[in-house]
Amino acid sequence: MGFGRKRSVVPFRTSGELDAMAAAGAVVGAALVAVREAAKPGVSTLELDQVAESVIRDAGAVPSFLGYHGFTGSICSSVNEVVVHGIPSASVVLAEGDLVSIDCGAILDGWHGDSAWTFGIGELSQADIDLSEATRLSLEAGIAAMLPGNRLTDVSHAIEQGTHAAEKLHSRSYGIVDGYGGHGIGREMHMDPFLPNEGKPGKGPKLVVGSVLAVEPMLTLGTYETEVLDDEWTVVTVDGSRAAHWEHTVAVTEDGPRILTVRPE
Repeated sequence: MGFGRKRSVVPFRTSGELDAMAAAGAVVGAALVAVREAAKPGVSTLELDQVAESVIRDAGAVPSFLGYHGFTGSICSSVNEVVVHGIPSASVVLAEGDLVSIDCGAILDGWHGDSAWTFGIGELSQADIDLSEATRLSLEAGIAAMLPGNRLTDVSHAIEQGTHAAEKLHSRSYGIVDGYGGHGIGREMHMDPFLPNEGKPGKGPKLVVGSVLAVEPMLTLGTYETEVLDDEWTVVTVDGSRAAHWEHTVAVTEDGPRILTVRPE
């Protein structure tokens, strides 16, 4: 696999290992769907966290976020201007019109799944609907670039192009959150390489059959700049604009990209 300081390829797994990662990913997908079903006005993000944890543990898996560098939740629950890493709390109560991003991870048999999506509570503004859709389209563009022989930043560039295509589609501009992005994943949640959500193509390690990345664009309705709150976790937009976050764990295969964090219908 080449354990030099600069890997020439994005770390890869056998087909059996990818199946094991997909089993972990399916647990994450089920937890996300359960959280979305439970997310209603008057429900706290701590209650959503308990829903996710029970789904994960009932599947025989372990929440990967819980205790990670001291994080206290099984999900990151990021509402409105919170971009990522929102801490589940009894005091954060959902209201009609909120834009909610849920990030979730699980470990099953030593393998990690990591996925996020954004959805609304009740009726959303058109701007918020567009924002979440643009982030999803950027994710899909990045996933489509997960092909053998591509380089890491070919995925970054595809995500960025997906954002610009959505800007044209929606006739509005989006902020591509600076400094945050995707990552390698396997027997650890966060592994090299870091995957930026924008940039020039053709750079970085090569994707080969079995390479796995967590692909995760984050967009805002305003700035690309963020700050971390005093809790040392919660990342917010500096201008208070709303943010969206979509993520899948994705493998490169001979038959095209394989999403390992499939959500149940």
